[in-house]
Amino acid sequence: MPLNRREFAKQSAVAGAGLALTGVVGALATAPEALASDEPEAYGAGHRHEPALGYGPLVADPDGMLALPEGFSYRVITHSGETRLESGEFTPSNHDGTAAFDGPRGTTYLVNNHELKGPRASWPHPVPLAEGLVYDPAAAGGCTVVEVHRDGTVAEWVGLAGTSTNCAGGRTAWGTWLTGEETEDLAGKNGMTKDHGYIFEVDPHDRRANLAPKPVKAFGRYAHEAVVVDPKRGHAYLTEDASGPNGLLYRWVPPQDFEHGRGRLRALADDAGALQAFKCIDSSGRFVDDLSRATRIGTVYGVDWIDVPDRDARTTSVRKQFTDGQVTRARKLEGMWWGDGGAYIVSSYAREESPGAAHDGQIWFYDPKRRTLTLKVLLGVNATPDEDGAFDGPDNITVSPYGGLVIAEDGEGVQHLFGATDSGRTYPIARNDLNDSEFTGVTFSPDGDTLFANIQTPGIMVAITGPWRRQPRR
Repeated sequence: MPLNRREFAKQSAVAGAGLALTGVVGALATAPEALASDEPEAYGAGHRHEPALGYGPLVADPDGMLALPEGFSYRVITHSGETRLESGEFTPSNHDGTAAFDGPRGTTYLVNNHELKGPRASWPHPVPLAEGLVYDPAAAGGCTVVEVHRDGTVAEWVGLAGTSTNCAGGRTAWGTWLTGEETEDLAGKNGMTKDHGYIFEVDPHDRRANLAPKPVKAFGRYAHEAVVVDPKRGHAYLTEDASGPNGLLYRWVPPQDFEHGRGRLRALADDAGALQAFKCIDSSGRFVDDLSRATRIGTVYGVDWIDVPDRDARTTSVRKQFTDGQVTRARKLEGMWWGDGGAYIVSSYAREESPGAAHDGQIWFYDPKRRTLTLKVLLGVNATPDEDGAFDGPDNITVSPYGGLVIAEDGEGVQHLFGATDSGRTYPIARNDLNDSEFTGVTFSPDGDTLFANIQTPGIMVAITGPWRRQPRR
């Protein structure tokens, strides 16, 4: 049922509690500890006993890889071209989205995307074509499963091969990983022998479940980024990183009586359920054409969902099947993570390709119960990206067990992992001292003791440990 103005105003009064906390912004949060709000002080009366924000300044790494706060340390888990799979081949390159799962006897499984586009010959370390795990033998991408033992030993094997441009994805409540192809290549393009642009499921616990890979075509074919599944309602939410026109946020509604679980998605018919794109309205009932229109933390939009005409996009890309006024768009809709009863959603930046205000990152929260989208973090344009200090270009994100979010930076210049509090304040966690490659795949171990993350190029997974502590909400 579409939201009318009266219904949205009523829901905004409830969801707008976040508005009262964060206030109306006069400036955008850019530098560490910046607060995108006009609150009088971050630590005013009544907040004197709150812990300090973050973990202190970053200390340069003598080994030239990862700068961390004092008391923190890291170790390399996998390194493309150096570490090897169980089968003997080198770890594939271009690490991207990752999630962690409980394994047997205290081990941790990590399913790791490898964002490799196009033919295998283009890459020195593609995902090996492991028998029975190949979708398209011409494609270089896929996923590996990394098993980290308590004693520090590591094993790695192929979970999915023969896919393309595996960028982000998302973990499921039933213990699997959904990996998305950020491409729209059809068979015959860029050397591919099958159509691409789909979601695939990878089970880290059962290698046999990954045999004969099958795309989840019900989720649509487009430049996939992240995906999360509402464990209560069963809806899947998916982001699209695309331009000309800007990409969309999608919702997949399962068929009546469908129940999620291991192996259930691959059994779906290609047209099962309904794939829909979002349409936002403001508190005055006006259509919002692009998320770049929002310039204040605490902005709340109501959300309607519009059916996609042709989800497999044989002749026209899904995002191009809608006319102006039908759907809301955003540039670089990237990372997502399910937490706090909804989905955190990233739009990495907005420039001349977007109709609203320029920014260097938005993080939104979608509340499925109230059908509202609330702006939680807003990063101003970083005028000096080659200087350490400010953050820009959020990408992969995770909800932290210590409060707020942890975000992987994919911006210009210096690259960081950084945290954000519930009110939008930011603080540094790590800096890439190796090169200018983006961070990806940020995820905590199931026990919360270890933060895993990737340096995408050449492809390095690290495990970060230290004196983690609860972060202030303000």
